[in-house]
Amino acid sequence: MLTMAEGLDRLGALATSPIMARLGAAFAQAGFELAIVGGPVRDALLGRRTNDLDLATDARPDDILRIVKPLASATWDIGREFGTIGAKVAGPGVSGEPGTSEQVEITTYRADSYDGVTRKPTVAFGDDLDADLSRRDFTVGAMALRLPVPALVDPTGGVEDLVAGILRTPGDPDVSFGDDPLRMLRAARFAAQLGFTVAPDTLEAMTRLRASIRIVSPERVQGELVKLLATDDPVPGIRILVDTGLMGEILPEVPALRLEIDEHHHHKDVYEHSLTVLQQTIDLEHERHPGAAPDVTLRLAALLHDIGKPATRKLEPGGGVSFHHHDLKGARMARKRLQALRFDTATIGAVVQLIEQHLRFFGYAEGAWTDSAVRRYVRDAGSELERLHILTRADVTTRNARKAGRLRRAYDDIERRITELAAQEELDAMRPELDGNRIQEVLGIGPGREVGEAYRFLLDVRLDEGVIGPDAAEQRLRAWWAAR
Repeated sequence: MLTMAEGLDRLGALATSPIMARLGAAFAQAGFELAIVGGPVRDALLGRRTNDLDLATDARPDDILRIVKPLASATWDIGREFGTIGAKVAGPGVSGEPGTSEQVEITTYRADSYDGVTRKPTVAFGDDLDADLSRRDFTVGAMALRLPVPALVDPTGGVEDLVAGILRTPGDPDVSFGDDPLRMLRAARFAAQLGFTVAPDTLEAMTRLRASIRIVSPERVQGELVKLLATDDPVPGIRILVDTGLMGEILPEVPALRLEIDEHHHHKDVYEHSLTVLQQTIDLEHERHPGAAPDVTLRLAALLHDIGKPATRKLEPGGGVSFHHHDLKGARMARKRLQALRFDTATIGAVVQLIEQHLRFFGYAEGAWTDSAVRRYVRDAGSELERLHILTRADVTTRNARKAGRLRRAYDDIERRITELAAQEELDAMRPELDGNRIQEVLGIGPGREVGEAYRFLLDVRLDEGVIGPDAAEQRLRAWWAAR
């Protein structure tokens, strides 16, 4: 974190940038206030990169449009009913050179009220910046920088909380979370994202009001869960959600992983194991794909990969514990939960496939596979092969260094063999050497079920024996057909 002096210098530079200076001057000339609010102010003080520029004003939407249109190359008013106007504003160039441009959102001060049932706000515009800031989520986001003459506005002690690394609501947390229960999930997300702790009274309110999250739409809950998983270290946020009971309301399969350990039957802590796998997955993402965007789909699969264990746990004689078919059970559970959270079909399909297949590799570790088995592994993984590589490696959490080393070497070996086979056989294509049309010509049949059966026969030959050539494939097809 920057020193406060450095953070204030960054704020000053932000306020006096050409684009902010143009906007501030234009609103002042029209007789209105304008301020940079929320996240950009917080992030400037923390030395974090600012991606979105949010501004607030006492001007109404029609006035905002009138002021910004002469300065903007584009405007949009999709949020007009909530007082928000978007614009792409250009800054002046130097010596005839084109200037830079920024995308901004400018919102009229708000003084919303809530109906207490649906949590949909009755939009009411306000005229006071302090009042607007006081209705925001947390004190560290309830700060503003007035324009065009820079002045920091901090009515709720956000700077002090920023220095202390504390998240608290600007007022009574019961009122804040009662207005919008989604703020409780945001508390966990910001704690993970910023490395902050949640103030005790705020944490207590989250525990007390956890059931109110049920009235928030699944789409909004999903959005916060995705943002949490996209952070560099989502584990602290997940712990907050589990400890407060909020996770039990939105993703109950995760707290269910905290299985009681029978004094006569011992197994690893499945909850802690799952969190470790999630963090190791993120580490491997960064290692194998540096600079890539967070792979939330893969992280979801890592978090949920063992959720079938509670339902399949069996205490065996002699102190053993088994979880037979927890991969298949977990895949079905994940599909149902992700559908309830309104995840898209592609994400659900990928997560389910990864959970179904996350145990496959461990058979390889017990004894090297044939080329045929490796081909089938690749075929079954399909487009999820790279994610499966990462998840399978991350799933090794044993403290036994010898066992961990053996598993790592085994997976190095299977990846090497996949690469070699791909180079030899164009493994990614993974198709029979005769297509459907040729199958019909060779067998003298028309389209129908028998063509599909013949195709699958040739695919099995391809998987078991590799490339044998079209002529040999035809001979094998005729022999198979004659023997049916």
